[in-house]
Amino acid sequence: MTGTRAFRVVATSARLATGVVVAAACVVGVATAVHAPWTTVTHEPAQEQVTPLPGDSVLLCSGDFRALGRNTAAPLEMRAAGTPRVTAGGTSGAPALSGLAVPDLVDGDDVPVLTGTVEGRTAPLIAGAESVALSSDDLAGLAASPCGVPRLESWLIGGSVGTGAEDVVLLANASDVAATVTLAVYGTARGGRTVVVPPRTQIALPLTAVAAGNDIPVVKVSAVGAPVRAVLQSALMRVLDPVGADQQEAVAGPQQHLVLPGVQAFAAEGDHGDMTVLRLLAPGADATARVRVTGEGGGAGLDEFTVPLTADEPTQVSLSGLEPGTYTVEIDADAPVVAGVRQQDGFGADSDFAWVTPAPQIDTDVAFAVPAGPSPKLQLANPSDEEVTVTLSTIEGDAPQEITVPAGGTRAVEVRADRSYLLQPAGPVHAAVTLTGSGALAVLPVPAPAGVESSITVYP
Repeated sequence: MTGTRAFRVVATSARLATGVVVAAACVVGVATAVHAPWTTVTHEPAQEQVTPLPGDSVLLCSGDFRALGRNTAAPLEMRAAGTPRVTAGGTSGAPALSGLAVPDLVDGDDVPVLTGTVEGRTAPLIAGAESVALSSDDLAGLAASPCGVPRLESWLIGGSVGTGAEDVVLLANASDVAATVTLAVYGTARGGRTVVVPPRTQIALPLTAVAAGNDIPVVKVSAVGAPVRAVLQSALMRVLDPVGADQQEAVAGPQQHLVLPGVQAFAAEGDHGDMTVLRLLAPGADATARVRVTGEGGGAGLDEFTVPLTADEPTQVSLSGLEPGTYTVEIDADAPVVAGVRQQDGFGADSDFAWVTPAPQIDTDVAFAVPAGPSPKLQLANPSDEEVTVTLSTIEGDAPQEITVPAGGTRAVEVRADRSYLLQPAGPVHAAVTLTGSGALAVLPVPAPAGVESSITVYP
């Protein structure tokens, strides 16, 4: 081998050895880099926490009580039978009063609308309620209801289309645009109807025009275009005697846990199976509802039973075993349900009836109004396992009082008619106002306050 060739072989071998070493180093480097933490580059987007400005607080009342059949030439014509007395108040002074037109009501006044104007970034708490005592040949009894907020969906639990019943669905639209409202009836004969409620107007429909053929109807009210407030006005005649009147506030929707404070049972001669009845509906799915009835003060349930519910079929259960007194009805179901209790103090002349609807849970300050009426009481129900302290004071500035509501119990507190109150609970409670007198019954659930505006994150 010549010297030149030997040099080439050595050089080539050296290059090969160097290449192997470099390749091995690259493999080790890549493997190390895969397992080593990589440097990351992040950019936080610009963002800002913003709390939307609250809108004015608005409550719609029910307006004049409507009478059907007073014009024999037009039996479906509605005439004003009584103008309610409105009680209102607010934490920033009396709310402003305006009105809605009632083009389908003869001799009727405008429907009151209460508005609490925003001050700075705070919406005031406002409250309103109304009552009217009726005493005529075709209408008698006490009708009362809280002034409420309009909704896109609500449910009317009570009502009847039987002989002597003169029930009317009230639909009020306080916005500046028309609302298209669909009423879907649940019962033995499913039905419905769609109507248009003009801006700043209240209209009314006889329940028989919507729910004919249903002994125990439940009506779902759905609005498009603008929210509406739905109220069920009821009146009943037996033979030739008027035997009661009522105004029932619609409920927001089905729930699995319902609390109905202010249910009253009355003594009656003979068979009184229909004196106090519970109506239930499970929309969309079968359900089993567990019903528990307790008296004032709490303790063990006075009555407890289960009710099987078939989807979309209203069911009515008698609570005739209750002794005379005031009770809270608590319902737990394995699927969302709606419910209401009908109570009456007799069957003949000088008697009255009232529907009790679920009272929403209250866990923050709320204002409520007590309308004119006999023996007003605030019923405070606490279904939890711990006692709750509630502070109650009039908006007008009377000295506050502290009330302890026992665990699983109810406390009744005397309040003053035609006054507005501020309720400040230290824990969740449910509340209702009862008005009770001879031939005069009414139960008004205390509504929860409007939702507080929460902050949102804005990304420019």
